[in-house]
Amino acid sequence: MLQSLLRTKPIAARGAGGELRRALGPIQLTTLGIGAIIGTGIFVLTGLAAAKYAGPAIVLSFVVAGLGCVFAGLCYAEFAAMVPVSGSAYAYSYATLGEFIAWFVGWNLVLEYLFAAATVSVGWSRYFVKLLEHFDVNFLPAALSAAPFDVAANGVSFVTTGALINLPAVLIASVITVICYVGITQSSLVNAVVVAIKVTIVLLVIAFGSFYISAEHWTPFIPENTGKFGEYGISGILRASGIIFFAYIGFDAVSTAAQEARNPERDMPIGILGSLVICTVLYILMCAVLTGLLPYPDLNDAAPVAVALQAHQGLHWLVPWIVVGALAGLTSVILVMILGQARIFLTMAQDGLIPKVFGAVHPRFQTPHVATLVTGASAALIGGLFPIGILGELVSIGTLIAFITVCIGVLVLRRTRPDLKRPFHVPYVKFVSVAGVGFCSLMALTLPHDTWIRLLVWTFLGLVLYFTYGSKHSVLNTA
Repeated sequence: MLQSLLRTKPIAARGAGGELRRALGPIQLTTLGIGAIIGTGIFVLTGLAAAKYAGPAIVLSFVVAGLGCVFAGLCYAEFAAMVPVSGSAYAYSYATLGEFIAWFVGWNLVLEYLFAAATVSVGWSRYFVKLLEHFDVNFLPAALSAAPFDVAANGVSFVTTGALINLPAVLIASVITVICYVGITQSSLVNAVVVAIKVTIVLLVIAFGSFYISAEHWTPFIPENTGKFGEYGISGILRASGIIFFAYIGFDAVSTAAQEARNPERDMPIGILGSLVICTVLYILMCAVLTGLLPYPDLNDAAPVAVALQAHQGLHWLVPWIVVGALAGLTSVILVMILGQARIFLTMAQDGLIPKVFGAVHPRFQTPHVATLVTGASAALIGGLFPIGILGELVSIGTLIAFITVCIGVLVLRRTRPDLKRPFHVPYVKFVSVAGVGFCSLMALTLPHDTWIRLLVWTFLGLVLYFTYGSKHSVLNTA
């Protein structure tokens, strides 16, 4: 039994099924990563984390989270160049740590991609309502733009809110699903346009906002701790890094498109590391500007960028553009998350761990159409029913576990398979791998206790599915 749990898939193995279209180069892969990263984090979570946890030192929180992502990103880049197939951390774990760990990682990647698509669709809904309010359009009642369920005071059970469904969240997830169904070329084109819009708007805020910065808002840079862990001080910086880690989620989505890259050995590392570096610089600059425009306690708002700009008359003209940029940013994140999750389902189905229908490739569009439809429909349903808070926490914990596993996996493979061709080598691999595990573990430990309880419940459901279906239908049973 133990031997079957630890069996690995040959590195060169590619599941049976249709071949995906190789249409992505380094520029498309980099914009794919930027499209996934810049979204809810920069437009929503920066203000919350600064106001409640870190103050102006939110800049350092982004550095901490960014370092963890850089270490994990280097490990992802080595794997993506060496194992250029869809499946991200799931495929890498299967090749190094065994089938059971691969299933565990794949199951948690569902938390990252599927729940991230749902989470961001809820954020998109909020900004869409704000845009309607800006133009005094009020045709959408509150009952159709909010989640019908929320978390109870105990942090575990659910209560009803009186709303019917978050209709805008359902609609945007549905539209993006159709785009992803049609094809990777169309999806990457839409994503490139959206990325250009939101990066331009972010640069405008940084450029024009810098003229209105008041240095006194940065004093003290690290507010004194209140006596409670996580509320300012050093512990506040660490707690904020765990919260805003959501802002970095997405660069690993580039690795899910490895089977559609024209030259994955060269282009995957460029796409992963390039998008991560660009977004880290933009995040740090944006945080510095926001905390310089307004006292950090005033940034505790669902739209902190808009609030900071509204505090200065000369920046009012940027407010409607921020809403447009937020909508564009969130749209591209949903697109990349649905793309990524569908390809993880594809790879798991080709390995026999989930029903084979998920591995079907459309004969015309050459996309995993069944997996795309299931992913999109699930994201629309979850986004229409549940609040953004609980969804975001689940996304973060699922992602951190995947990152930790990849950092361990690259070190394990260096020892067990030193003969493998590695077009991209992680420099100082022992340090990078251990540091990646350390940073990601530290951020995971700062997440709320209730998040870990939900993770245990989710893991139990995954174990039931694996032992009742996956382990019995694995293609390695006949290998």
